[in-house]
Amino acid sequence: MWATTFGLFLIPFCKTAVLLIVVMSVFGAAVGVLDTGANVLILALWGDKGAPHMQALHFSFALGAFLAPIVAKLAWGTTVSAENHTEPDLHHPALSQSPEADPDPLIAAPDDLNLLWAYASVGMYIFVVSVFLFALFLKKSSKHEKSMASAQVSRRAKYHKALLCLLFMFFFFYVGAEITYGSYIFSFATTHVGMEESEAAGLNSIFWGTFAACRGLAIFFATCLQPGTMIVFSNIGSLVSSLFLVLFDKSPLCLWIATSVYGASMATTFPSGISWLEQYTSITGKSAAFLVIGACLGDMAIPAVIGILQGEYPDLPVVMYTCLGSAIFTATLFPVMYKLATLPLDLQGKENRSENQKVLPSSSRL
Repeated sequence: MWATTFGLFLIPFCKTAVLLIVVMSVFGAAVGVLDTGANVLILALWGDKGAPHMQALHFSFALGAFLAPIVAKLAWGTTVSAENHTEPDLHHPALSQSPEADPDPLIAAPDDLNLLWAYASVGMYIFVVSVFLFALFLKKSSKHEKSMASAQVSRRAKYHKALLCLLFMFFFFYVGAEITYGSYIFSFATTHVGMEESEAAGLNSIFWGTFAACRGLAIFFATCLQPGTMIVFSNIGSLVSSLFLVLFDKSPLCLWIATSVYGASMATTFPSGISWLEQYTSITGKSAAFLVIGACLGDMAIPAVIGILQGEYPDLPVVMYTCLGSAIFTATLFPVMYKLATLPLDLQGKENRSENQKVLPSSSRL
């Protein structure tokens, strides 16, 4: 969190692309570590009983991603238009007449102070939260908590690595479809469906709005529903809504309704997947990092490929095909993971029952 704060404060001062790339790389690495560590911390504190807390963690992520740009824009205003800065400089005669001019500095105060305050306000918020988290970090845990943590770490499924690999693929396609739809729904609605830009922007907002709202509701649902049940409901909703998006890709009404259902269906899958796996095998820092890497690879690769394909075939709803294909894959993969996770438990239960049956006669004879 401290590295994230430092990156947020430094980004507005970057004056070269190379420095900005370096700072953004450090910033991205810090956020990746924070994402992994937060999930592991929830599991370390509450174990397989932490489904509501896991949903609350990911709801805060969705709420922050939805509100932070809006709050920054309302608080500090929009930045100055790029035309005011780039157009005069592109045709300035000094560009061609002064080859020995001083090079631009690496770090300097931004021309627009609103940009600086927008980044600084978010960075200061993260710093304040990190102070409280550091205070909790210094608080020593009791011996009972340490023994409980060691007991949780010792639990390991028979097919632990296979489950991790399958959930890696599950998150790869799930996150890839989520980011693809959220990134391209605006362009798809304007070019393929023929919507106005204002309507397309509202469509994009309704997707992320229902996504954040259902993650908030999932906090309460997780107290009475098992993570596996929530994943099944999410898979069914994603499958049905994406199917309607493919069949009625030209219908604005269907696009509005199916987008709302699709955003709501995608909301609980990721936190429910981690909570579900914790019920059968302990998730360490390495395991969580492996799962997060799968999600990040899907975030990077699938939208890039789909963007190229949608440009090559503008008449086809490639984005919708991707969502439907991902929904079919995840809906098919989860029963396989469930069977693999429960099979060793069933075998272990049969062995325990057989041992108890052997013990009972000997006890009666005694």
